[in-house]
Amino acid sequence: MAMADLATRQSAGCECGPVCLAEIAERQQLSLSYLEQLFAKLRRAGLVSSARGPGGGYRLVTAPEDIPIAAIVAAVDEPIHATRCEGGSGGCMAGPNPLSSGEPCQTHDLWFELGRQIELFLSGISLADVVGRRVRGRAVAVPALDVLALAAE
Repeated sequence: MAMADLATRQSAGCECGPVCLAEIAERQQLSLSYLEQLFAKLRRAGLVSSARGPGGGYRLVTAPEDIPIAAIVAAVDEPIHATRCEGGSGGCMAGPNPLSSGEPCQTHDLWFELGRQIELFLSGISLADVVGRRVRGRAVAVPALDVLALAAE
C-alpha cells in the first residue's frame, strides 16, 4: 500500500519532491514506525531512495513499470510460502522431531506449488499495474482435467 501510494504521488505529474513517510502513514492508516522499518529495507534493496532534512522523504529509484510486486515483497522479507514444510520449521520435514522422517508430507507438493504460483503471479505484476488498477483478471486459469474423458479411455 505504501509503495503504491508513493508511486501514485510520483506518477501524478507533480514534481513535489520526495514523499514524507508521515504523509503515507496518515493516508494509508499505517503505523509510522512500521513504515520506517519497511522503507529502510526497501532502501537497502535499491527500490527507493531517501533524502533527509526539511523537504526530505522517499522516492522510487526506478519507474513503477520496472518494479515487480514480488521484488517489494522480497525486499521487506515477507516470505511467499503457502507451507511451513521446511526443515527446522516444525512442518512436515522438521529434522529435530523424532517422529519426523525428514520426508515431505502428502500435501507438501500442493502447498509448495501454490507458493510458486503466488510468486510467479506477483513477479508478473508491476507497481504500475497496481497503481493503474490493471490487476483484475490477470490470474491464469489452469485447464481442468477432463475426468470423464480420462475414465472413458
